Amino acid sequence: MNRKHFLSSFITAAAVLPTLKTLANTVENESPSFKIPPYLKLGDTIGITSPAGYITLEQTQPSVLQMQNWGFNIKIGDNIGKRDFTYGGTDEERLEDFQKMLNDPEIKAIMCARGGYGFVRIIDKLDFSVFKRNPKWIIGFSDITVLHCHLAKNYGIASIHSKMCNSFPDDWSKAEPIQIDTILSIKNALMGDQMGYTAPANINNRAGKVDGILVGGNLSIIETLAGSNSDLDTKDKILFIEDTGEYLYSIDRMLWNLKRSGKLKNLKGLIVGGFKVKPDDIGEEFGKTIYEIVLEKVKEYHYPIAFDFPVGHQRNNFALRCGVNHTFIVSETGTVLRTV
Repeated sequence: MNRKHFLSSFITAAAVLPTLKTLANTVENESPSFKIPPYLKLGDTIGITSPAGYITLEQTQPSVLQMQNWGFNIKIGDNIGKRDFTYGGTDEERLEDFQKMLNDPEIKAIMCARGGYGFVRIIDKLDFSVFKRNPKWIIGFSDITVLHCHLAKNYGIASIHSKMCNSFPDDWSKAEPIQIDTILSIKNALMGDQMGYTAPANINNRAGKVDGILVGGNLSIIETLAGSNSDLDTKDKILFIEDTGEYLYSIDRMLWNLKRSGKLKNLKGLIVGGFKVKPDDIGEEFGKTIYEIVLEKVKEYHYPIAFDFPVGHQRNNFALRCGVNHTFIVSETGTVLRTV
């Protein structure tokens, strides 16, 4: 997304919408069905752990330094730097470290260091009893969609879908503007700022305006959680989806699963983020675009739909607060998504 277009569109949208900053440690605009963890204040502690893929201590340092510059204290998890093949330590090590962070009263937010694969292997062994009484923000995307869905399904607790430690620039002074903006959106989400994003008009969009709770994440994760204890309830929600490295036929298959399981039927709205598609094999061309694949599944429904939204496995991947009420507006001039 062009940064000039993004910022000018955001300013235009903000000018006609109420300006609001939620004070730290308040629970304003809380949904009747979702609990909003306390927003952070300067001096609070953020824990860093890796419940999925492997990451080195060195690779986390740019994020540590930047969050310290924002005024937060950082606590590095014991499993950072540990490795068990593709995982950030054994299942037991990742489980133990994440459990400590859930239970630690000094930690006010948990940032997952990276995605990859592995959270589903430990999610059912985690004890959320302390977390339920004293919820805290959990941050991440991709494989961390397992946790976003699990929290929504079982506890109704909001969380932050955003970039993680492995996306922070090594040298902030040399970072691209869009990279800076997306990283700063994590701070804004943690501190309770009103969040507002725009996307350019797309001929495939469907116009409309709705209010609803935002849920979603990685499409393949959402699909594979169907029927499990982490199955995402999308009824009367604004759903956002994104994915990477999938063939078009796989995306089609996953969206058929969402349709057949009723996840697309009673939405308030649908947001389609970035989809990095794996090229078709020669002679196995699928014959449909992402737009055609999605629109085929929702043709009998009437809610607003927006494509090319700035979320996903891409540089313009902005922080979104899952479980929080949003206003979603799609018109001929573009798309606006903002917290209520």
